[in-house]
Amino acid sequence: MTTATIEKSSRKVVSRAEWLAARREFLAKEKEFTRLRDELSRQRRELPWEKVEKNYVFEGTTGPVTLGELFDGRPQLAVYHFMFGPGWKEGCPSCSFLADSFDAAAVHLAQRDTTLAVVSRATLPEIEIFKKRMGWKFRWVSSFGSDFNVDYQVSGGSKDAHGRVFYNYDFNEFPSEERPGASFFYQNESGEIFHTYSTYARGLDILLPTYNFLDMTALGRHEEGMTPHAMSWVRHHDRYEQRKDSEKSCCH
Repeated sequence: MTTATIEKSSRKVVSRAEWLAARREFLAKEKEFTRLRDELSRQRRELPWEKVEKNYVFEGTTGPVTLGELFDGRPQLAVYHFMFGPGWKEGCPSCSFLADSFDAAAVHLAQRDTTLAVVSRATLPEIEIFKKRMGWKFRWVSSFGSDFNVDYQVSGGSKDAHGRVFYNYDFNEFPSEERPGASFFYQNESGEIFHTYSTYARGLDILLPTYNFLDMTALGRHEEGMTPHAMSWVRHHDRYEQRKDSEKSCCH
């Protein structure tokens, strides 16, 4: 444990009775947050839908596949927009951080009538090479040559007079042509597809199990002072062992 870690983890040490009293007081706040989150989820489900009018076609391992075919016979489709552009040597480390949990989640989502698919603008051969390296099994298709990424705010798109891109429902600065997000769709029995929800930026935090674990620890995410951004400590899971000893602690 580094000195910085010890300093950050220093807290008032109390008796068991005092600890329980403080914990119960905080539990009341946690329960309030849970109720608020449940209410927010209810309101999210009541948001209006928009009909998907375009016939989006992607490139999959068995050939062209439509958006409707990505549902795989289920009424709901969850799409993760993975930052991986054509010509890139590898996918975004932060998106990979999320994707490490996708295979486990996909099995359970399928039991609740929901299919998980990942979409990137990189070409299919580029995707397949990186996917094999990472050891992932989830369905990942290429939107190269399609309007899909632009239409859902995760590639290119319009810019304002200051050169900011339209992302997360407003014009914002973003350092890459590719951007992360998640979009959700519903397909009725007639085959009509509806866009029900999309989220971006910090809205993706809830999909990160590692962050949810860290948020319960004494040190939390301990990303204060990270440059050029808070997640700069994140590596592809096969790259951590290649870091120098001086880089292994995110608290130095």
